[in-house]
Amino acid sequence: MAGVPVGPAGGSRRDVPGVLYVRFHSADGAEPGADTYEGLLALLAELTPVVEALPPDAALADVRGALRYFGRDAAGLAEIVRVRALARYGVDCTVGVATNPLLARMAAAAHLAEGGVPGAVRSVPGTPEAVAAFLAHKPAAALPGVGPATARALCAYGLDSVDRIAAAPLATLQRILGAAAGRRVHERAHGTDPAPVTPNAPARAMAAEHRFAHDELDPGRRRRALLTLADGLGVRLRTSGQVARTLTLTVRYADRSTTTRSRTLPEPTAHTPALTAAAYALHAGLALERARVRSVALRAEGLMDAGLAAHQLTFDPEDDKAHRAEAAADRARARFGAGAVRPASFLDAA
Repeated sequence: MAGVPVGPAGGSRRDVPGVLYVRFHSADGAEPGADTYEGLLALLAELTPVVEALPPDAALADVRGALRYFGRDAAGLAEIVRVRALARYGVDCTVGVATNPLLARMAAAAHLAEGGVPGAVRSVPGTPEAVAAFLAHKPAAALPGVGPATARALCAYGLDSVDRIAAAPLATLQRILGAAAGRRVHERAHGTDPAPVTPNAPARAMAAEHRFAHDELDPGRRRRALLTLADGLGVRLRTSGQVARTLTLTVRYADRSTTTRSRTLPEPTAHTPALTAAAYALHAGLALERARVRSVALRAEGLMDAGLAAHQLTFDPEDDKAHRAEAAADRARARFGAGAVRPASFLDAA
């Protein structure tokens, strides 16, 4: 089959865009349900077995091995994904197409950041010149892994765009950010991502979301929403006899863009104060100022049987007291209903 430039005649295989970053969009803007998400992953698996789940609403797929079989380039396969997802699940996709996961993610994010309607295919050609042109003039924070603190450190030295970061010597970046972080940012500013797409199954997870009645500017109300979500997740985890290893926060803004951050918990837990503290820390780490937030969501991931989880013993009587009070509250909820006991700062669902 012709038309797929792989091998010596069409350039290096590594220069051929073949990685898809697929972001799924439901019609109402909500995350796809667990069953729908698994179906969407199965849809990608019809094209390639190299699919990496990125719950709750994204996935990576390496389709380089399927290009010659289907007789299409990666952008053509991305269009097939869009059509099938719409036909089967009513879910559209924004797909970034590039030579590696980093550039594919950035391609999809760039489409949404530029005000594009959710649901499109954005490709980055594989030549060094095309990659440099794509990255040029993007802000430092556009690089995956560059959070607000790292961006501020770079901007303090005038490295406020990706092309300026790429032009800076590696030693300079390492002096500013440290050896490991400096090398990582240097590679990403040049569009380099050595990480492969790793096939996996979607992690067992439990999620909850709060949508504000209007775009929320008040960080206090956002914290109240996080407390409400963490309390609800804790109850659901304890009721099902499970604990979580990781907590993920997703913040959705007025322009429909999102920010997602995860934190591995010190130990697997279903303890509401521990979940709340992690949620507050994730929120504080975003350093949101005057951000118009449309919704916040928490996702407990890496679930496991509570009976199999190790728990660090403590001599702190307050910790023991908090666990006893939580158990008493759970018994009250089981007897009198979910609303019988709840935090004083509980935020009613919008």
